[in-house]
Amino acid sequence: MKELLNRLINYESISSQEARDVLVRISNGEFNQSQIASFLTVYMMRSITLEELKGFREALLELCIPIDLSDFGAIDLCGTGGDGKDTFNISTLSSFVTAGAGIKVAKHGNYGVSSACGSSNVLEYLGVAFSSDEDYLKNCIDKAGICILHAPLFHPAMKNVAPIRRELGVKTFFNMLGPMVNPAFPKHQMVGVFNLELLRLYGYLYQETDMNYAIVHALDGYDEISLTGDTKVISNRSEQIFSPEAINLKAVEKTEIFGGGSVREAADIFMNVIEGKGTEAQNNVVCANAGLAIATAGQTKHLVGIEQARESLLTGKAAEALKTLIDLNS
Repeated sequence: MKELLNRLINYESISSQEARDVLVRISNGEFNQSQIASFLTVYMMRSITLEELKGFREALLELCIPIDLSDFGAIDLCGTGGDGKDTFNISTLSSFVTAGAGIKVAKHGNYGVSSACGSSNVLEYLGVAFSSDEDYLKNCIDKAGICILHAPLFHPAMKNVAPIRRELGVKTFFNMLGPMVNPAFPKHQMVGVFNLELLRLYGYLYQETDMNYAIVHALDGYDEISLTGDTKVISNRSEQIFSPEAINLKAVEKTEIFGGGSVREAADIFMNVIEGKGTEAQNNVVCANAGLAIATAGQTKHLVGIEQARESLLTGKAAEALKTLIDLNS
């Protein structure tokens, strides 16, 4: 590790094989916490290369506990986090709206590290149980249209890194990796990333796959379609920048999509929106994101997906998906 750190500190990059190997060795407990923290810190100070990101991804996919949900043709909606915007749980809500629209969802998520409330925080608070049991998860996706893949249950090799990430409390390259390492290896994915550089890196990596994908970055810094300004999307079908008006939605103010300062506040907002009592801005942001997921999985137009998302949200189908998922715990 010492030699690797010296190289990285001197602004050298490492190969994909070296990146893969160091993550495997971290997972094997070969390095102490100070070394791991230093390694993570380097990547807060300099950009990650395509080869490094590729190697880190390969390591985590190799080390994960895979789950076979291939029969369902599911999509994952997942953001990197780390945008520092503290929005409400847009991608998680969008996942239930997508499920309510009849698209199967295998939602990969984790506790918040650099935000007040991550996907797993709010779902756990609402009573969703986390499990790695394949039969249980298949039952969830069959009955509720969605299952939750809580990252720590499928990436046990990262237990050496988790406490350091919590103590640092800021985004690390693991934020970049999260959406890329869904243990179900879904064929459809909508991913939000926190900057344009990462959008491009994801685009290069995903074009080597056979997935239907949409990679999203709001140009004012959000890792989702925020409707606070223009959004850039790279997909397997096109690359475009669009405004809220281009998808027939009003622009919103940043304050209108704030997520609260605690898990309880985040959960209250979550339930208000999913029960059809959200504000116009909240509903529109959720439908914009769910609409793109529906369009990606169904290979249709974004505007068509938005209308299907709105129908799912406002008729209670999204709320029914959440209720069914919680009821399956017992």
